[in-house]
Amino acid sequence: MVGNNGTEVTKFILLGFSGFDSLQGPLFWGVLCIYLVTLLGNSLIIVLTLADPALHSPMYFFLWHFSLVEILYTATIVPRMLVDLSTHLTIPLVSCFIQLYFFCFFGVTECCLLTAMAYDRYAAICRPLHYTTLMSQVACNSMVGVSYLMGIITGTIHSVCIFTLPFHGSNIIHHYMCDVMPVLRLATASTFRGEVGKLIITIFFVVTPFLLIMTSYACILAAILGVATAQGRRKVFSTCSSHLFVVILFFGSAAVAYLRPESSSSLDTDQIYAFFYTVVTPMFNPFVYTLRNKEVTGAMRRLMHGFLWSP
Repeated sequence: MVGNNGTEVTKFILLGFSGFDSLQGPLFWGVLCIYLVTLLGNSLIIVLTLADPALHSPMYFFLWHFSLVEILYTATIVPRMLVDLSTHLTIPLVSCFIQLYFFCFFGVTECCLLTAMAYDRYAAICRPLHYTTLMSQVACNSMVGVSYLMGIITGTIHSVCIFTLPFHGSNIIHHYMCDVMPVLRLATASTFRGEVGKLIITIFFVVTPFLLIMTSYACILAAILGVATAQGRRKVFSTCSSHLFVVILFFGSAAVAYLRPESSSSLDTDQIYAFFYTVVTPMFNPFVYTLRNKEVTGAMRRLMHGFLWSP
């Protein structure tokens, strides 16, 4: 159903990857495999951090919340994408609103959690004598609570600003999900309000957290350079490398997707960038925090040993 002027649009059609018809089958199985790895990997991190007392520290408290949000974030997008790879999916206006709301909600929550994790590393390395005070359980709970609250507020405001616009023209979304710009392009009134909202959210919840994280790591780098031995420097850096890699991957892909000028974007490139930060990036989190982390791999061995040798 393509609405014409005067006809209110009640459903959208997601074209998805229709421009890659010959790759529909491989894309379906590839996305399915990535999604399963993302679910299993992040679920494993949650189980390990909750079950192993050695991982009951602020860093892993933030990590299991981050893994939980990653699972919910991908669940908002990927299952519908898998259906879309087999047919052009019609999505009701309300469902599109809900998907965009949770997409913004979980995306902003992830940004805030990554910032909290960077502050934890800063406190551990640069303020070790005050660490237990700075990162008390009350402080950690507050940071996580604020992260979810920021996600809820942002998702609500952004979704309402977009979906209170009139839609009386085409109802075809050239995307596999209800992302901000593809939906705004279909509005039949001025999209200034939605575009300003997108810019504000990008500045406050992508650029600002990234700058705060980089400031934390600048202080950490100064502390690392002050360590006398090379072995000591490697030990300090190893505690931060996993988080730093995830930060660069997450914020880098988000910045490329949302800070590009509208004139330099195209329908296909928008989907490719979105595919990377919504499907591929969440898969790396479990690998980064397990393969490169001795504490997590040790917890995994203990869990497997207890499972295999328990009476």
